[in-house]
Amino acid sequence: MTKHNILNMKYLSLKELAIPTVLVLFALSGLCALLGGCGSSTEPNPDANSSITDERIPVHTSSVQQKTISLPIHASGILTSSAEQRLSFKIGGVIRKIYVDEGDMVRPGQLLAVLDKTEIDAQVAQAQQGLSKAERDLARVEGLYRDSSATLELLQNATTGRDVAKETAKIATFNQQYAEIRATRAGKIIKKLANEGEITGPGMPLFVLFETGVNDWVVQINVSDRDWARLNVGMPATVHMDAYEETAFNGKVSELAPAADPASGLYPVEIRIQPQGKRFAPGLFAEVDIKPSQSRAYTIVPIEALVEGDGQSAYVFAVQADGETVQKKVVKVAFLEGDQVVIASGLEGVKEVVTSGAPYLNEKKRVRKM
Repeated sequence: MTKHNILNMKYLSLKELAIPTVLVLFALSGLCALLGGCGSSTEPNPDANSSITDERIPVHTSSVQQKTISLPIHASGILTSSAEQRLSFKIGGVIRKIYVDEGDMVRPGQLLAVLDKTEIDAQVAQAQQGLSKAERDLARVEGLYRDSSATLELLQNATTGRDVAKETAKIATFNQQYAEIRATRAGKIIKKLANEGEITGPGMPLFVLFETGVNDWVVQINVSDRDWARLNVGMPATVHMDAYEETAFNGKVSELAPAADPASGLYPVEIRIQPQGKRFAPGLFAEVDIKPSQSRAYTIVPIEALVEGDGQSAYVFAVQADGETVQKKVVKVAFLEGDQVVIASGLEGVKEVVTSGAPYLNEKKRVRKM
């Protein structure tokens, strides 16, 4: 093959290859035209810009509801007896004998302890001798007065002296009777505060006596003035004790204090309960639930709406009327009811609160409801 023929063959090959290349380029240009151009567009995308510039925080909200309920009263206290007595001597002296110990059951009139009566017996004898002398003096003056040898003033003074001596003897005899301690009612000695040979003063407690009948057990609790105003004698109560977790004891309000305790500012209340076959002892811890019949309207919100709780106080974010701004409000929590919170105050006039997304909020942020 000649050189000229070889060149012609190469020329034809390149020419034949150029035809499909042009067709490919034409097809690609058509495809780009159908797709709106293969190059980058300079026109802005409204949707993309809006999603980038929207700085509102997405949140879930819930409507504030109003519900009329009876707010329960919950308090804790100590089991005790309604007839607790602190027994003591009327006079002071040396304790000669103690006949009972802690935990002993006693009957009415039983002798519990006596003082050494040496001193009081001497006082009684002295008073009796003084009375005898006063009576002799009065008899002598009366004889002289009948003989006109004594004045009326002397007679009156002698009469007064006799009367004073009689009252002194009566006091000494009375104190002699109370140089001993006797049980005034049936019960249990739960505490002994002194021992034989010790010196005790007048009125200083020596024993603590509890009546332990089925109708004598009470739980003493303290309530606020608002709760006290909602209670009435005879109102039912439910009592739970740590010692008997499986038992709910039925009780009722038996006594309402007429005044607050100066130390605490709270009002003492007694709840009388029945043992219901259980063994009671003074000092058992008890929790009391009382549901008064009076009811009032309360605000209800989901528990998720609360943030930064502290005791009965918490915060919520209230949605404003424009639907995009929020306000942080302090609320007072009354109690929890399932997955809802009963608000006592703080949400007056609020219709909607944030329930999800609140940790990321402040009053300068704008929100977007999901």
